[in-house]
Amino acid sequence: MPAKIIQTNDKPFAAVAVDSITLDIVENALRNARAEMDAVLFRTAMSPGIREQHDAFPMIANQEGKMIVGQFGSFIYGFIEGYEGTIEEGDIFLTNDPYSCNGAVSHLNDWLTMMPIYHEGQIVSWAAMFGHMTDIGGKVPGSLPTDAAQIFEEGLQIPPVKIFRKGELNQELHALLLRNCRMPHWNRADFDAIVAALRLAERRVHEIIARFGVDGYIAAMGDMLDRNRRAMSAIIQMVIPEKKQSFEDYIDDDGVGMGPYRIACTMWREGDKAIFDFSGTDPQSVSSINFLLNEEMFKMFFGAFLINLFDPQILFNDGFYELVDVRIPEGCILKPRRPAALSCRTHLLGRIFDIMGAVLGQGAPDALNAAGFSDSPHLMYSGYTDSGEWYQLFQIGFGGIPGRPVGDGPDGHSLWPAFTNVPNEFLESYFPLRIVEYASIADSGGPGLHRGGNGVRTVYEFLADGEISIHDDRWLTYPWGVNSGQPGGRSSKRLVRPDGSGEWLPSKCDRIKVKTGDLLYYDTWGGGGWGDPLARPSDLVALDCRRGLITRDGARRYGVVLRDNLSVDTAATDALRGRMAAERPAVAPLFNRGGSIDELRARCLAETHLEPPRPPTFAKWMGKAAA
Repeated sequence: MPAKIIQTNDKPFAAVAVDSITLDIVENALRNARAEMDAVLFRTAMSPGIREQHDAFPMIANQEGKMIVGQFGSFIYGFIEGYEGTIEEGDIFLTNDPYSCNGAVSHLNDWLTMMPIYHEGQIVSWAAMFGHMTDIGGKVPGSLPTDAAQIFEEGLQIPPVKIFRKGELNQELHALLLRNCRMPHWNRADFDAIVAALRLAERRVHEIIARFGVDGYIAAMGDMLDRNRRAMSAIIQMVIPEKKQSFEDYIDDDGVGMGPYRIACTMWREGDKAIFDFSGTDPQSVSSINFLLNEEMFKMFFGAFLINLFDPQILFNDGFYELVDVRIPEGCILKPRRPAALSCRTHLLGRIFDIMGAVLGQGAPDALNAAGFSDSPHLMYSGYTDSGEWYQLFQIGFGGIPGRPVGDGPDGHSLWPAFTNVPNEFLESYFPLRIVEYASIADSGGPGLHRGGNGVRTVYEFLADGEISIHDDRWLTYPWGVNSGQPGGRSSKRLVRPDGSGEWLPSKCDRIKVKTGDLLYYDTWGGGGWGDPLARPSDLVALDCRRGLITRDGARRYGVVLRDNLSVDTAATDALRGRMAAERPAVAPLFNRGGSIDELRARCLAETHLEPPRPPTFAKWMGKAAA
């Protein structure tokens, strides 16, 4: 049964008309409140994942729980329908259990808080915020075990609970949560910062109501939802065809030796509704790469993609969600059954963006992006210093953004546009390591008329004995190119000892012992190229070379011959481009994956001597046993 909402004032809100100027003022006030929530959090949290990299997401919703401003969609409505308890003024709810909120958060490290905002005894809004905690217990530091077979191995599960009840902190529960993590002072500070952000949203909502009245505030939020729905309806009618379009991509491996895993998506339109069907996606994994994809979260991905493509001024909210139907088969790798492990879902989360871009772009290839939003690589480093103090790093790496219709993909950028890197000075100040090199990887961006962005090489020198965990992907499959563009470079990880000996590391591994003086070469993927590389202006290729983004040999992939002084040899370039054009197929495929899976397996073994993954063996999950 749904939650029992305690309100001392049940007077219905009056239906009032809001003029366009007032509507814009309220809209921008809420946008600013959302930005202030971020500012409070980032200036108050302690963990580098939140403080420096901004791995946290705010939301302000209306009285029904529909997102008005924010990023991750209307999970509050589902929470209200599924929570069997009371909701009262002063309550703040906390959960990190993806299975309790249908994937509103997708692994246990994300602590989700939700707070009803009351005015004169009535709920008028909701505020929510979640952030990635560096550690929440479990079998490995960082709480993201690659080889976990069940969610019980990944840390403490928190069902939806009242962490604040009528304004009072539940001290015993709070102490229990902190006791079960390796960095309790970080968790305490990050949690306090999240709560402070909620309180800030509450103050701003009260200020808006004081200026425009509660009925005007409620009506303005309704108008914002309606405005978003109308705008998105027009875009969906324009870009989503009635004819079905399909695409498949892969997660390279599961960290326990099997892969790749197929993700399949088919898209079409029926009337004014866009439909995304993931039938054909492989069953859930026996390891922790499963991703419990919340349907509302996918709608958020879809909406953000279209809004940024067509009109970034459109306020992104839940207004259009009824125009999208998302179908994900139960028991597949995108909707695993409990208690399947989820901690390393980041690879699938990144791959969804590649797949969405591919399926949306097939009907309009000129507007199609290449692959590059491919992953969100993680590095964990932990141990004890000589003085006996525990240290623990969690860091998200960046890769190459895909070539696009409008130009080259940025080099070394984040999957999430709002994310920032952890400054090297911060890392060297707070952890026993030194950054020896931090640079763009020349030639890792896929060649094209518009070049894919380069990946990033970070060379870490460890200054204390410890252990590392690595979570990455795109080491087997390439980020594909489009419209005759070529694939981007793959990721790799290599550990080099002080005596010069070294070993290639898997892209997903835990508890790798490192010693003082060891070097870790941490290379991320490049974005795929867009368009014919032979059409890229030769002087632009020469400029890329002078900037260190490509090499002289790499320039030849564009059919450009450079002299020793890196100027263009025009005659040699024309001859080379002529030969390359004559030797290639007359009609290039829309997507260039760099070869079949079998060819990629053989190439990977030859290049890194890492054993390629074997075809997956899928576990049979019984519904009752897993419920």
